Amino acid sequence: MSETIGFIGLGHLGLPIAANLLKAGYALRVYNRTAGKAEPLVAQGAQLAARPAEAVPTGGMVVTLVWDDAAVESVVMSDGFLERLGPGGVHVAMSTVLPETSKKLATLHAQHGSAYVDAPIFGRPEAAVARQLWIPFSGASPAKERVRPLLQAMGAQGIFDLGEEVGAGNMVKLVGNFLISSAGYSMREALRVAQNNGVDPKAVIDMLTSTLFAAPIYQSYGKRIAGGTQIIAPFSQNAIPRKDVGLLQQTAQQVQAPTPIAHLLADLMSSEEARA
Repeated sequence: MSETIGFIGLGHLGLPIAANLLKAGYALRVYNRTAGKAEPLVAQGAQLAARPAEAVPTGGMVVTLVWDDAAVESVVMSDGFLERLGPGGVHVAMSTVLPETSKKLATLHAQHGSAYVDAPIFGRPEAAVARQLWIPFSGASPAKERVRPLLQAMGAQGIFDLGEEVGAGNMVKLVGNFLISSAGYSMREALRVAQNNGVDPKAVIDMLTSTLFAAPIYQSYGKRIAGGTQIIAPFSQNAIPRKDVGLLQQTAQQVQAPTPIAHLLADLMSSEEARA
């Protein structure tokens, strides 16, 4: 492949995903706020851009994988981004953000003749390396069909079309991350009770995740939580779950949907942060 892809955001997940694109034969023009993080990709042939707009191929595809809503908006609103992407261009936005943010940015793109596809990612960095990512996406059908091979090259083992309403992929991501956090806290609490009653938490999780809860999240996080002699809290030192639960609450408030469990999770995370 000779098409040049713009890639903005080379964090823990962005770096292995961008590396997968290089391995698949795509040419990359990359930007990261800390330029040094791009060095492994530059060594493999990627071009380093000095600012976000310089990574954007005119009429081509540009991927953003940055921290939050404000960061995505900052990139899109940076000088020259939309103008350079221009008619026929596609922005593949992979950050976990509010559906409302994606809808607002999609409108801005349409005014410049380009398309916006939200395609958030389920999967840790090691899943990207192993090409075991799950990606829901939404947006205009022609743009999605153009993007699909790119998502496959990134390491997606499954791509799920959520329709043409921009933001639907983001909604699935927020719901999924909420369920992951809920499962993690529930497992930690349950295994602590088992351990304090003299039952090996590893035996508990081995039995339950091979029978009643034979699902990847319970299996992978359960082993991490039950590992060693202490119950490990995988979320208390991680700002991502806290951020994403907050986004779910914001989205729910807009449609007056009650979220008592999300409220409890947010309180637990805030308490752990205060004690850290």
